[in-house]
Amino acid sequence: MVPSLTVGGQADAASHSSNALVAAIQAIGDADWTYVPWAVGAALIVVLCMLLAQRLHRGIPGSLVGIAVVTILCLIVDSPLAVIGALPDGLPMPSFPTLTLGSAASLLGPALTIAALAAIESLLSARVASSLADTGPYDPDRELVGQGIASIGSGLFGGMPATGAIARTAVNVRSGGRTRLASIVHAIVLLLFVLVLSGPVGMIPLAGLAGVLMLTAYRMVHRATMRSILKSARSDAAAFIVTAIITVSFDLIVAVVIGIVFAGVFAIRNLSRGAGVQREEIAGTAQSGDERISVVRIDGPLIFASADRVFEEITRMQGATVVILRMSKLEHVDASGAHALQDIVQSLERRGVTVLIKGVQPVHEDLFRTIGVLASLRHHRHLFTSLDDAVAHARSHVARETGHAGAPTPQ
Repeated sequence: MVPSLTVGGQADAASHSSNALVAAIQAIGDADWTYVPWAVGAALIVVLCMLLAQRLHRGIPGSLVGIAVVTILCLIVDSPLAVIGALPDGLPMPSFPTLTLGSAASLLGPALTIAALAAIESLLSARVASSLADTGPYDPDRELVGQGIASIGSGLFGGMPATGAIARTAVNVRSGGRTRLASIVHAIVLLLFVLVLSGPVGMIPLAGLAGVLMLTAYRMVHRATMRSILKSARSDAAAFIVTAIITVSFDLIVAVVIGIVFAGVFAIRNLSRGAGVQREEIAGTAQSGDERISVVRIDGPLIFASADRVFEEITRMQGATVVILRMSKLEHVDASGAHALQDIVQSLERRGVTVLIKGVQPVHEDLFRTIGVLASLRHHRHLFTSLDDAVAHARSHVARETGHAGAPTPQ
């Protein structure tokens, strides 16, 4: 007997929420509990077949064996299990879409959204495949070009945009797929199913397919990796937990986007903490007036998140008439950081403090000139490449101020 194509007593899936967690709760509330044992039993049979096949020999396609066993049992036993149902027995003729200027403009936004989501999921699938097995490195550009060509071809036949799928990719790898030949075989087998085996495939119980996906999802979780992440930095653990919760509660793509934003916030925070201001002693024999010279080293990345803190720390320093800003250890600088440096120089100069800058790296020089950091110096000769030269110049300033109290400080 061919099983029924519908699940008796269950609510239509279209009435359920698009949110995965809410839909799961709704499905439990609407479930026909006389049907649930059949579905759970079919899923467990497939899972057991996959586990036994793996124990016997890795080359045995346990998922196919399990699906075949459940399908045969459903044909023998009068079961209420829902099945895949009728499949198309051919492909439509290709046709080019008819577009007008108005329709093209209205479709541009959705098309870009779909393209972005397809690209993210395809690259995630490739990343999952490379982590599940030693398949070698993958080329993201080639992945996206291939998916784009496939989407164009699918659209010509009235199909949906093509994208890599994490679940199917994981099943493929777990079944022994290691090269691009696996994808070719996959496409050929699907074509044969449509053209030749659409009838038998339509009899496969959906609960059996659920068993394959459930075990595959379980195997995709690397417990050792989870433990190492949860034991690592709190920011990494928090990003991992948030992404996992949102994946289960909402959607994988939403979770990835939020996870990236979450991780980015922590990364910016950690970068901002890496920026430091250190007051250094002048090397060598101390001379009279050195107490009026401050050598300040700025370390790490100077970005918008740390610019205000660096500005406050330097401008709070008192007791110096000459400040040497050492920038040879400065890593990354953005526009906000460069503006902060300009404000530091201008603030100190307004207080009558002469600012000397030492060690501007070539990679930062254009930005400093564009923002006006170097133009804020009292004189172009206040830019140095050697700390010894900067200290000597600072001492000459102090000597002139000491010898001519109240007189304007020369360049």
